[in-house]
Amino acid sequence: MAGISSLGIGSGVLTSDLVDQLVAAERAPADNRFTRKTQQSEAMLSAYGKLRSAITELRLPMRQLSSADNLKAFSASSSNEDIGVSVDSAKASRGSYSLDVTSLATAQALKSTEVFADRDTTAVGEGKLTIAVGDKTADITIDNSNNSLQGLANAINDSGVGVSAGVIDTGNGFQLVLSSDETGTANAVSITATDNNGTALTDGLGLSRFDFNTGVDDGAGLSQTIAATDAKMDINGITVTRPSNSFENVIDGLSFDIKDIGKSTVKVSQDVGAVTDRVQGFVDKFNALQGTIDSLAGFNSDAGVGSLLTGDSTVRALQSQLRQVLTSVVPGLENASVRSLVDVGISTDPKTGALEFNRSIFETQLKENPDDVTALFAEQGRTTDGQVEFVRSGLKTQPGRYDINVTQAATQGKLMAGSALATDGIKINGDNDELTLELNGETKVDLKLTQGETISPQDLVSDIQAQLDSNAALKASGESVQVALDDSGKLTFTSGKYGSESSVSVSSQEGTDVLGLTGAGGTAGQDIAGTIGGRTAKGDGQVLFLSSDSGPASGLQVRILGDQTGDRGSINFVQGIGKSTVDLVTRFVGADGDLDSRTNSLNRELEEIQQDRVKLEVRIESYRERLVKQFSAADSLISQLNSTRDFVTQQLEALAPQNFNK
Repeated sequence: MAGISSLGIGSGVLTSDLVDQLVAAERAPADNRFTRKTQQSEAMLSAYGKLRSAITELRLPMRQLSSADNLKAFSASSSNEDIGVSVDSAKASRGSYSLDVTSLATAQALKSTEVFADRDTTAVGEGKLTIAVGDKTADITIDNSNNSLQGLANAINDSGVGVSAGVIDTGNGFQLVLSSDETGTANAVSITATDNNGTALTDGLGLSRFDFNTGVDDGAGLSQTIAATDAKMDINGITVTRPSNSFENVIDGLSFDIKDIGKSTVKVSQDVGAVTDRVQGFVDKFNALQGTIDSLAGFNSDAGVGSLLTGDSTVRALQSQLRQVLTSVVPGLENASVRSLVDVGISTDPKTGALEFNRSIFETQLKENPDDVTALFAEQGRTTDGQVEFVRSGLKTQPGRYDINVTQAATQGKLMAGSALATDGIKINGDNDELTLELNGETKVDLKLTQGETISPQDLVSDIQAQLDSNAALKASGESVQVALDDSGKLTFTSGKYGSESSVSVSSQEGTDVLGLTGAGGTAGQDIAGTIGGRTAKGDGQVLFLSSDSGPASGLQVRILGDQTGDRGSINFVQGIGKSTVDLVTRFVGADGDLDSRTNSLNRELEEIQQDRVKLEVRIESYRERLVKQFSAADSLISQLNSTRDFVTQQLEALAPQNFNK
């Protein structure tokens, strides 16, 4: 302040120090009150932050336990290290299997019969080589730019047809070697040589020296050094073949990797210890949360002292709701062997509120009542019809029993040939071996049938099915097609997919129609239709589901197999403790949850305190200015009075008697 430094000159009392003291005295009560409120709010925010962290930590183990797959841990062992096994717990089940591997899958290898004098300069002939491997075909042109053994090998490698080529120096000349990139008979190599006019070369000269057809060895073309073979394995006496040494989807949840022929016993057992450890993780996180609550909201009865959050309504609500979820009988399990946590060895210490876990009791119950233990923790849909499967629930699905009625069964898309196959056999050659199907309106399936002697309709079906099973486009899309003969001898193609998006059609066919597909008729699949809990449901293939606004069963989804319509029993939806706890935690720590409301309120209080401090500064500044004005006026008056006093004193001294005697 500009004039404060001169205060007190007139009086010697009304100084700037006195102004500062009066201002400080005026500020102190409000300032102290704001500081106490700030410290309290910040301490509360810190406490809620610790509580939020502890609650969130509980969500992860309960989210794991809310999935039925995590309560069905299995392990598998093989008695032969050359026959490896891996397990998918979500699909596996207990069992023992006897395996006998009789053949490994191999990739076909070929060599040129003729030995060439030089790899780069000796001419191999001009024309075209058509190479077919599986469902891939490539046309390779040999001209004056690559008319050599090395040029041919490079052209084959650049084609990407699925064959690797190389040139070997034998010491007496050079030979071309080829090998399939993939194992299995479906990846056997077929090579046809033609001249520049498209005429087949069969004279044993030029490019015909690289001609090859499996099963035909006339000594004129390439010769086979390693035959393409499939892996074969007997599982409990049933022979299974695969194009590679990996066997998947043979037994639900099990995959086998084969390194050598031999026998093995594979045992699949429930990994009880892994599930028990997951439950132990939940118990540990809950007890950690309980410890956090005790430190933040506990009360020392001996000292009569509470903690920061003692009596807090949010903490009380959390404890009450958690206690209700963890101690109550799970709805839907009232008549089950396992109804609550106590039944699986999880009890509450009445003094501390912590959970105590008896692993032995839990493991016994898991072995004896696996379905009930699963339902205790995870959501489960128990159906009365063996062909009705629970898929999932929705956010609003409530526990309860819901009847299921099917008014329209799901069907698959199908294609039927226009005429029957010739009963006296079918001849597949280079003019009619190519066929392209379109599956489900989006996947093109190119087939190249095996050429050879006249074959029976059933052998043709087997060949087409083998082509479909090994088709790369189908594997990539995850779709499938089944081919068969109907009673009249007509080919039928059926999509593996159900529903309105399922279909099979002929996209193109080469040459003469020996398959009877001219005039073929296709039928699209249809989605399932029906009701769940009396509410009209929607269909997607075989899945019947309710939308999110369909009453107590909202969001419930079931898969219905078979073609039976009408009453399909009921589903009892059980929402286990895991899902209930996750939902409870989310209500507290999620956006707009209870803790969000409290922390938002505290943050608003801090903002209001800051605003009040600003207002206080304005008021204090005004108070200071008023004091300065008042002190300045008083000081000026006192200064005038002092001047008057000094003048009067001087006058009186002049009138004193001693001055008259001078």
